[in-house]
Amino acid sequence: MGLNHVVITSVDRDDLSDGGAAHFAEVVRQIRLQAPGTTVEILTPDFLRKDGAAEVMIDATPDVFNHNLETVPRLYLKIRPGARYFHSLRLLQMVKERDPNQFTKSGIMVGLGETREEVMQVMDDMRSAGVDFITIGQYLQPTRKHAAIDRFVTPEEFKAYEAIARAKGFLMVSSSPLTRSSHHAGEDFARLKAARQGLGSRA
Repeated sequence: MGLNHVVITSVDRDDLSDGGAAHFAEVVRQIRLQAPGTTVEILTPDFLRKDGAAEVMIDATPDVFNHNLETVPRLYLKIRPGARYFHSLRLLQMVKERDPNQFTKSGIMVGLGETREEVMQVMDDMRSAGVDFITIGQYLQPTRKHAAIDRFVTPEEFKAYEAIARAKGFLMVSSSPLTRSSHHAGEDFARLKAARQGLGSRA
């Protein structure tokens, strides 16, 4: 297909014993085999209570391992009732421990009722887990059954979040009302690699 960069994702597969990890890994392997010049990003579920699943995914060696925290810990029961904040954070940390060369990426939505201080704490937690790339976007209510929008965050606030995230050491930051986890993923990966190389040249 002539693709330079692909993002592989899925809905949660809690019905499978490995959460779909083996299928994710096989897709990565086949892309490597059939299109060796294509870089691969995976956007995964949390593999909660799926022993060994994370290791299968990490060992498939995607170029970017993306798992979104989505929101601040206080709002998890409301926004992500089936997930656990510190489990998701640990998943990202495991990637760096097992394969330090993999880029890690995570994102949150704002406008759900979080405070500025809570967003900054999530940034600190991500950096402690070694996350390279953070995305911050405006939450939009998909249906009336989903959580209501608490407020629309201003463009100025997004710019402030970007400046704070860069100061905290993220290699890449995408922070705007329309930022989405996989939007411009290929271009972002190229910048991510360049940022790491630039960091290495200054060491």
